[in-house]
Amino acid sequence: MQTNEQLITLCQELIKRPSLSGSEGDVASYIQQTMQKLGFDEVSIDAHGSVIGSIHGKAEGPAILMDGHIDTVGVENPQLWTYGPFEGRLVDGRIYGRGSSDMKGALSAMIVSAATFKKRTGGNFHGSIHVSGTVFEECFEGVSSRLVTERIKPDIVIVGEASSLSIKRGQRGRAEMVLQTFGKSCHSSNPQEGVNAVGAMLTLLPEILALEPPHHSVLGDGILVLTDIISSPYPGLSVVPESCKVTFDRRLLPGETEASILVPIQQVLDKHPAIEASVSVAEDSLCCYTGIGMSAKRFFPAWLLDEDHPLVQTAKKALPSSTLSHYSFCTNASHFCAEAGIPTIGYGPSDEKLAHTVDEYISVEQLSLALGGYLSLLDHLLL
Repeated sequence: MQTNEQLITLCQELIKRPSLSGSEGDVASYIQQTMQKLGFDEVSIDAHGSVIGSIHGKAEGPAILMDGHIDTVGVENPQLWTYGPFEGRLVDGRIYGRGSSDMKGALSAMIVSAATFKKRTGGNFHGSIHVSGTVFEECFEGVSSRLVTERIKPDIVIVGEASSLSIKRGQRGRAEMVLQTFGKSCHSSNPQEGVNAVGAMLTLLPEILALEPPHHSVLGDGILVLTDIISSPYPGLSVVPESCKVTFDRRLLPGETEASILVPIQQVLDKHPAIEASVSVAEDSLCCYTGIGMSAKRFFPAWLLDEDHPLVQTAKKALPSSTLSHYSFCTNASHFCAEAGIPTIGYGPSDEKLAHTVDEYISVEQLSLALGGYLSLLDHLLL
């Protein structure tokens, strides 16, 4: 099978296997089998269910990890799609389906590029190539990647999230923050007997939402967006609510920590000592398809490489037609670069605006160009 046909078929087959976060087992097994057929030297599935394929050169050198997540968001209403979201239909040079852009197309290109590089070089290169298909990225950016890092110990990481084939040298991070107010429940016919937690929240919110976001000269504002609010008991039938909880999405800038992002909100709370309230970074526990639990705080830090960083400069040489920019969303590089300190770039096919959309697609042209781009990066990093 020709390389481009192989690439298209692999992308279609991955799309045909639904892989919601926590239910990636079928697609993980298919990727494992595919890597084995393509001649990867080692293929394994870790405790969380991420697939890792490795190819080893004949000489010592850097370990290059190419990472793409295998989980996708759901499909709310399949009837709105022109083609079935799990058909992987190829129409007019586009492959349609959930996960095509985010990010089964990029992962397909990474897998095929690694196998093609091995075949072209006969294994005569310095170092090793590793391709990871990670789980639960849509929920916990970078958390499952920690096991990949422990196993591979990469020297360089290439994240394949959609970049329209530009080189990404950073991203804002993401945190979910929970603000809760506490009151005293009573019958709503006698509200003076209780303390209304929603009323307390309404006192605090205008001041919190008016906080000026921090700013970074490259990555922009560390915005704070209210995404959810709920009172308890709910529904409140003739009862004054005893608690109210608000969730904020906070976009993070380099250097910000779990403690530092809470300070401005805590300062607002301190101005209202009569209101009982608390603020914290959200935590969650999820179950992987392997049966292993995964728990983490919803804090995924920002990262940024300097323009003159050796990896960025190498990427510019390998991809001379690619522009240099940064992601507007969060990726697994929150772990690889921000937590683990591993030099990381992003480079992937398709437009980030197509992620999570009805009629999500990836163009065959972008897939093919990404394959060539990954091969060029491997050439410059390992030969």
